[in-house]
Amino acid sequence: MSVEEINAKIQKEKAEGKISAKDISDGRHTFRKLYKNRMILFCTLCNCHSDIFWKSKKHFDEETDPMFNDDFIAGINTPEGVVTYHFKLEFWDLFQVPEIEWAPKYDFYDNEMVLKRIYSLSKNKKGNSTSSSC
Repeated sequence: MSVEEINAKIQKEKAEGKISAKDISDGRHTFRKLYKNRMILFCTLCNCHSDIFWKSKKHFDEETDPMFNDDFIAGINTPEGVVTYHFKLEFWDLFQVPEIEWAPKYDFYDNEMVLKRIYSLSKNKKGNSTSSSC
């Protein structure tokens, strides 16, 4: 089966209520586990550097871009630009960072830009790795 065929089958079975995409596995990790890992890693980074992180229950333009149901957005202001993730409100209190009224406007970054932006935190002003810790 091709990747496209697999994805079509997943979407069909998901629409029919037969499966949850969150429980699809590569044999070791489900999407559910990977998203939880990402949330804990991002939350830990947030809490270690709360001076550059924030959280909000509203997007930049709530009228044309309302927040997803029961979600909030957490973000970081890196030297390369903003990075954000959406999380369920049940995890709101885990993020010990300032709340802002509106999230910054989305600048259409992609996954490669996210990685570059987050990695920019590990560089000091001369471009060398830092050894600071939480």
